[in-house]
Amino acid sequence: MQKAIPCTLMRGGTSRGPYFRREDLPEDREAMGRVLLAAMGSPDARQIDGIGGATTLTSKVCIVSRAATGEAQQVDYLFAQVSVDRAFVDWGPTCGNMLAGVGPFAIESGLVPAEEGETRVMIRAVNTGALIEAVVQTPGKRVNYEGDTAIAGVPGTAAPIVLNFADAVGGATGKLMPTGNAIDVIDGVEVTCLDICMPVVIARARDFGKTARETAKELDADKAFMARIEAIRRKASLAMGMGDAEGRVMPKFAIIAEPAGDQGGVAARYFTPLACHEAMAVTGGICIASRALWRKVWRTSPARIGKLSCWNTQPAAWKR
Repeated sequence: MQKAIPCTLMRGGTSRGPYFRREDLPEDREAMGRVLLAAMGSPDARQIDGIGGATTLTSKVCIVSRAATGEAQQVDYLFAQVSVDRAFVDWGPTCGNMLAGVGPFAIESGLVPAEEGETRVMIRAVNTGALIEAVVQTPGKRVNYEGDTAIAGVPGTAAPIVLNFADAVGGATGKLMPTGNAIDVIDGVEVTCLDICMPVVIARARDFGKTARETAKELDADKAFMARIEAIRRKASLAMGMGDAEGRVMPKFAIIAEPAGDQGGVAARYFTPLACHEAMAVTGGICIASRALWRKVWRTSPARIGKLSCWNTQPAAWKR
């Protein structure tokens, strides 16, 4: 017998997927996973029988509920990465892009009352334990979706959503540097293993003959390169105390390089992990940014990284 389950399809940053209220899904995690696979149309490379978009960026699910603490302005956010071509749901990671839609969804669903002007929603990421504050524009106590904020990788503009991350260090491993080392050498390549919002294995692009300015398609097409970083990622996962990463999306992998010309910051490419992310993950971007502070912060005082607990970003200009 079929049963209708309400959901809201939203874009958060450069990702999109359905948002469910926890109470509308089965209590049992295994049964819930089967429902999500059916909803997304997995396993199928096109997800033709579901609402998935046939990529890792568009096969994501957010499950939102009232906070276990009972606080009126707080919700719990459970993230599910639904495999496209396998009957598998990964409950391990979180998603910073989809996180951007949790605040508006919580308000629209009646889980959090809207306030005049802007509404601050505290979000507990169930997957990692991190606490994030989302600032949502709510003029007239209604969520505003229109605005002039633009982000790379998304066409058009929309209203901004500010995300403030706290308690972001060690969410998956309990440590800033899970291996205990600032630098590890794996298969002859120097890597930094960090756990800030997301556990990421970070390497220099030039050590692979890359610039970190290649397109996702170019990197995916280099099978030898992809096999090499996957081998390093799996060995790093063991060193980080995360076990065998085969078939798992954590830890992630990233390559970084100096930017071209007079561009600021760094050039970086992020992997999901068996394909290059076509944009940039918010959580992964925070971890990469922390690594980029190496000379300015880390070498003088490693403990200071742990104090960078509040990150302001606008990854979530999005429309319904």
